[in-house]
Amino acid sequence: MARPKLPFILSPEQKSELQRLVKAPATPQKVARRARIALLAAEGQDSNQIARALGTSPVTVGLWRQRFIDLGLAGLEEAPRPGRPSQVDPEKARRVLTEVVQPPKNAGRWSCRRMARHVGLPKSAVQRLWAANELKPHQTRTFKLSTDPQFEAKFWDVIGLYLNPPTRAMVLCCDEKSQCQALERSQPGLPLKQGAVCTRTHDYYRHGTITLFAALNYLNGKVIAERAPRHRHQEWLHFLKKIDTEAPAGVDVHLILDNYATHKHPKVKAWLAKRPRFHLHFTPTSASWLNLVERFFRDLSQDVVLPGSFGSVEHLTTAIWNYLAERNLKPTRYEWKADGKVILEKILRARAVLAQQTAVT
Repeated sequence: MARPKLPFILSPEQKSELQRLVKAPATPQKVARRARIALLAAEGQDSNQIARALGTSPVTVGLWRQRFIDLGLAGLEEAPRPGRPSQVDPEKARRVLTEVVQPPKNAGRWSCRRMARHVGLPKSAVQRLWAANELKPHQTRTFKLSTDPQFEAKFWDVIGLYLNPPTRAMVLCCDEKSQCQALERSQPGLPLKQGAVCTRTHDYYRHGTITLFAALNYLNGKVIAERAPRHRHQEWLHFLKKIDTEAPAGVDVHLILDNYATHKHPKVKAWLAKRPRFHLHFTPTSASWLNLVERFFRDLSQDVVLPGSFGSVEHLTTAIWNYLAERNLKPTRYEWKADGKVILEKILRARAVLAQQTAVT
């Protein structure tokens, strides 16, 4: 006689958590499958039906069904493995976790092997201790906090343009990509093919540089661009005149730009004073990430400049202009979606931590 099947009932909280585990992209596949077993069992399906639906065996379904009945959500995790537990000297483990935050003498960081030799443990034990405590001395993230005393006012000024653009106006994100190099690879690389990545030589010939002035229209994604041999107020003023020509008559022009001295030259200010339809919005110092034209420059570098090989400045210019012409036919709009309040809170927390670190040192 078959063993009676125990009732399988989920609370609303358990059902919600199981559905979250199934949908979350970071959930391991084995855990997601166990969550599906529990959800299907709660719908009244038997082990054979669930096994066919999930491509597993009825024995496996029965195992995890019973584990969930006995332990609830905790039953989805692996049971402790049999065998002798790992023996790590507590004092050595403490040193592995505490001394990792201070780099060794004559080195910038600890490696697993160096730490293992230092404390007298196997390399695998050091790796496990660091992984369990989320210590990653091999990784570094770069950052720069703005020290602009008017940071918050400038921050909200720029964010306000993105989130609530003025009517009958153009919002242009402006900047210069200076020192754009025409590099020619010393040898032709191999093309991309199945099973092999494309290649390029590490060395190259330099054929000069150009400066690219660009104004990204936030509302439609089109780019106004101008090439210049140098990066001075004369070239910036020439680019402003081009914007003035291409902007429709009777429309205000709001420019988002950084604090480079070229943008604040007396001759530039005099020219702008005669054209009241131009409104300048400066990003805080060391906060160029607020200017969406930087996102366009990144695409330009990845799509054209970095993978290319250019025998002359003219060759580079032609490639950039062809890219711009094609892009402006079907422009890509970069839309600001981040919550300004969340960003500002994160920056304030980072400043507090930085101030604490400065006080300690």
